[in-house]
Amino acid sequence: MLYYLFEYLESQFNLTGASVFQFITFRAALAFIFSLLFSTVFGKRIINFLRNQQVGETVRDLGLEGQAQKSGTPTMGGIIIIMATLIPVLLLAKLDNIYVVILIITTIWMGFIGFIDDYIKVFKKDKGGLSGKFKVLGQVGLGLFVGSMLYFHPDVTIKEQLPVEQQIIQQNGRKQVFGDAHKSTKTTIPFLKDNELDYSKPLSFLGEGYQTYAWVIFIFVVVFIVTGISNGANLTDGIDGLAAGSSAIIVITLAIFAWVSGNIIFADYLDVMYIPNSGEMTVFILAFAGALIGFLWYNTFPAQVFMGDTGSLTIGGIIAVIAIAIRKELLLVFLAGIFVVENMSVILQVGYFKYTRKKFGVGKRIFKMSPLHHHYQKSGYHESKIVTRFWIVGILLAVFTIATLKLR
Repeated sequence: MLYYLFEYLESQFNLTGASVFQFITFRAALAFIFSLLFSTVFGKRIINFLRNQQVGETVRDLGLEGQAQKSGTPTMGGIIIIMATLIPVLLLAKLDNIYVVILIITTIWMGFIGFIDDYIKVFKKDKGGLSGKFKVLGQVGLGLFVGSMLYFHPDVTIKEQLPVEQQIIQQNGRKQVFGDAHKSTKTTIPFLKDNELDYSKPLSFLGEGYQTYAWVIFIFVVVFIVTGISNGANLTDGIDGLAAGSSAIIVITLAIFAWVSGNIIFADYLDVMYIPNSGEMTVFILAFAGALIGFLWYNTFPAQVFMGDTGSLTIGGIIAVIAIAIRKELLLVFLAGIFVVENMSVILQVGYFKYTRKKFGVGKRIFKMSPLHHHYQKSGYHESKIVTRFWIVGILLAVFTIATLKLR
């Protein structure tokens, strides 16, 4: 809203300083500051409100040290993250940008699913919360929506670099490096010199015109990634500060990718895929990062509030959608490695237990407990140490992910 207001003031009254709102970097920095202030200043009031409404966490007895003391801690704190993200975005972002629209809908969509789950747990006293099939249905629904929008919407395009012999010096003195904007199902794949993968290629056996059916594979991939990453974030939210801190590291890295991908000069310099209009996502992403860091103020050990599924499902959904929008979803294997490992630890634990029970009559476990962070708790590590070390691993993974742009 403020973007359009200052745009009008500049065009009508030539207001000094109004043009600064045209710069993505300025609005993104402002969004980060606003969201950080909101989540820290108003976060305490929201926590007190949740406490007064007796929105307390019911902790299952897993035999973990310090677990009993967490019972009654306010949950559904993901509301803080959602509000601290959306308010600055509505004020500072271009609301007609398709990428911003998709991210706003993603936030509300996943926040609503998580809210219902937490509501059932807290007010209906059902520890199981929302049925798993309904959660998955909501995640798949979001994946179908996001995949369809990114594939079919005319504003979602890329520009590819022209061969050297076709690059020309324009009248303004600039070199034309990129061709015209066009629809594409290409994405970035790490480590290869020609680091682009086209999702339509597996359909080449269909013969001429096979690209027409690329949406089938593309939307399937989007659904898979949205479901996997949102579940991974949900599983990671098991000890104080782990999910929020790990997510902040991932999100700040994605902000770098989004800004570079949407800036034609840096996209050319770093030889990355140029995605017109995607730079506007930086405003949303930094608002999201500020919200996560502000929430972390109250969520570090000993936590004054838990994000609940309202927060964790929303976080995972947003991270997945951002990565897909900037064509970096395959890098999530490294960047969101914490989420991936937490997810895999549960899959391996459950799968191995069922296999050994069927074969030997007694189920065996790989880990002392899953997800993985509980394994380290069972091993005697204090949760603060576990969280800090997971953050360090997350930072290393983020640095490595950025380095993959040149590791070809």
